[in-house]
Amino acid sequence: MTTRAVRARTAVLSAVPTALTATLLAACGGPAPAPAPAPTPVPTATATATATATAKPSATTAATAGAPSPTLLVTDFGADTVTFVDPSRPGRAADLGSVRVGTAPYGLAVAPDGTAWVATAEGVAVVDTRTRTRVALVPHTTRTGPVTTGEYRGGGMGIALSPDGTRAYVGVNVPGGNGTLEVVDTATRAVVRVVPVGRRPFDVDVSADGRQVYVTDHDSFDVVTVDTATWAARRTEVAPYGTEGGLGSWLKPHYAAVRPSDGALLLPFEGERLAVVDPSTGRVTVEPMTADTHQHGITAAPDGTLYIVGTGPIDPATDAGPSLTVRAPDGSERLVPLDGPHETVTLSPDARTAYVSGGFTREGGWDGLTVVDIATGRTSRVPVGHLPLAVAVLPDRP
Repeated sequence: MTTRAVRARTAVLSAVPTALTATLLAACGGPAPAPAPAPTPVPTATATATATATAKPSATTAATAGAPSPTLLVTDFGADTVTFVDPSRPGRAADLGSVRVGTAPYGLAVAPDGTAWVATAEGVAVVDTRTRTRVALVPHTTRTGPVTTGEYRGGGMGIALSPDGTRAYVGVNVPGGNGTLEVVDTATRAVVRVVPVGRRPFDVDVSADGRQVYVTDHDSFDVVTVDTATWAARRTEVAPYGTEGGLGSWLKPHYAAVRPSDGALLLPFEGERLAVVDPSTGRVTVEPMTADTHQHGITAAPDGTLYIVGTGPIDPATDAGPSLTVRAPDGSERLVPLDGPHETVTLSPDARTAYVSGGFTREGGWDGLTVVDIATGRTSRVPVGHLPLAVAVLPDRP
């Protein structure tokens, strides 16, 4: 067993008070013993929640000087809305209002025409971001049980669009069992195919040519590659620390990014290991990393630079705190410290600014984004939404 594997197991079971053990195991480990209590929904058309006491704004600039700030859309996992954000505005003024989409929205994909496809516990919501209205809700075909909230709720998780925009692919979590990949025809707004995948499909990615869809399954330690011509599926185990601990393990895959240069699938683990999956063969190689922190979200810039979210330590006595890793194509890394847990990251169109969501799926998430100036490493907090999880940049209006 590796040093990290030992720390991961003992940190949960030994290094914390007994009363907290069940909570921490539920975080990235096995299913929670009971559904999380439903949060109070946002009561009006605009989000009213602000940053929690741990989300103290810094005094640094919120956006890269001289660069226009795009409008962002975030999923409010702690409510039933998506929220529009202008990250250049100070404080609560950054919140431009919200649209109800469905219970506990998770993943988000935006088409070039501004249509947003949002994975919720109830189905895939379709939002016209220009009129700021929900225009459709595509119910899940997969049976997921009662609609609930919280980290282990059933329903849509990762979501992605095909390059030609004709399909939306959504990973659907089935509590207590294997999930599915539902294929939505974006013209008819209906589920046209269902492909079995693994447990808790955190993330969905698509190859540049649209011929393959990659589903990252958190609780089954794998990536399922789906051929979009035949719908054949192939499982690849991605477990650089092994699978000991099963559902209770912390050392499982979360999110992935497709490397622009060769189409390899990249999955970060613990700030120590980057799993590199060759989709054509299923071969997995591992490259070293330096952050030494539990990692979740990842995105790749067009030049191949990776931006990877470190959520914080498994064991505070030995592991490092939250960070954003900026990893160059040659493997060199620069770390930007973050204040508190975060979940996902997306980039501005010019790749000079990173937007990191504070709506961590585990306990400790906060209501806002951290804006990172890539060149300087300066950060600022933007209070917005209610546990914002996914972030997307909206296309410019014509």
